[in-house]
Amino acid sequence: MAPDGQILAPKVYDAEPIPEAARAEIDRLLLSGDLFRYTAAEGAPVALLEQEFADLLGAKYALAVASCSAALFLSLKALDLPRGARVLIPAFTFAAVPSAVVHADCTPVLVEVGDNYRVNMADFEAKLDDAAAVMISHMRGHTSDMDAIMALCDARNIPVIEDAAHSLGTQWHGRNIGTIGKVGCFSFQSYKLVNAGEGGILITDDPEIVARCVIMSGAYESNWKKHPGMQNSYMLWQNKLPLYNMRMQNLSAAVIRPQLPEVASRVAKGRTGHDRVADQLNTCAHLTVPPALPPEERAPDSIQFNLQGDWTDAEALRFQAEAKKRGVSVQVFGLSEGNARAFWNWEFLGPAPDLPQTRAMLMRACDVRLPTRLTEAELDYIARALIGSADDVRG
Repeated sequence: MAPDGQILAPKVYDAEPIPEAARAEIDRLLLSGDLFRYTAAEGAPVALLEQEFADLLGAKYALAVASCSAALFLSLKALDLPRGARVLIPAFTFAAVPSAVVHADCTPVLVEVGDNYRVNMADFEAKLDDAAAVMISHMRGHTSDMDAIMALCDARNIPVIEDAAHSLGTQWHGRNIGTIGKVGCFSFQSYKLVNAGEGGILITDDPEIVARCVIMSGAYESNWKKHPGMQNSYMLWQNKLPLYNMRMQNLSAAVIRPQLPEVASRVAKGRTGHDRVADQLNTCAHLTVPPALPPEERAPDSIQFNLQGDWTDAEALRFQAEAKKRGVSVQVFGLSEGNARAFWNWEFLGPAPDLPQTRAMLMRACDVRLPTRLTEAELDYIARALIGSADDVRG
């Protein structure tokens, strides 16, 4: 707030603060030098995090790794798919998702996404029959129709991996996102609900999947003995799977663990803040925020909205500039140069496929961060800035 009482543009890119409770554990680790998860025989911070996260989500097993990308990669490798296997992914996701598929020696198949940011089920079903696996990104926390997706995949015995990087705390029919498919993968990168700078974790109820992931994550020699249970499975896979060394280290776990009890309150604050801004944006004839699907309880820390009507690229860019003048950074996914969420920028996949529905959405879909720490006054400032910018451009 300015000295005269005026609300200043909020700093939405500042990360969430780390709880004070993390300091003592970090100091202990620094003094001891015990940063490697396998130094201790038991009770290492990473091992404690895995149990706490599994309990939080209601899963049997969890494995903490270096990033959500690592979790996605290991999950695919644990499925033991043949080289070149087709893996369906939404065309609206982050570049790390098709990258994980490529790293796993599989072939990404992009599925159309509608203007509500969710998988187009007709295109999904049309491409499903010769797929070996499905990796569903709940992109920016928007849940696709998991009832329809699971019914189609279960009927064909096709495994589903959930990229829940943006969806910690989101529920579908009261069930935690990440527990619906065979594996759920989460992120602890700084702009996520729980902030460790970097880091990821996967959860599953399948003992063979987690055993394979543990070995491949870097549990070399007999370090798998420091993971509880399933010793026969670990012994089966030791020395028979490659080691990718994607482990999480103890300092990251020490930062994450004190934040887990705050997840519920952050989810509630994030949903309240998102809906407050969405209600205001939906009063503007030029902007629209797609609603959640009926079974979905969202856990947002950002807001996405569409430029409503017949906007030109020039007008969309001018809207972006007008918002910037007001101190609010807007990302128009398809118009931000080199955007890693625009599928035509994934040149490592070869020529971009023809996905007109997704392309049209990305050219008019906007993204603004809404950290859970924002006050009502700051949220209202953002909403007014966006509406004012749209009105300036469109009249």
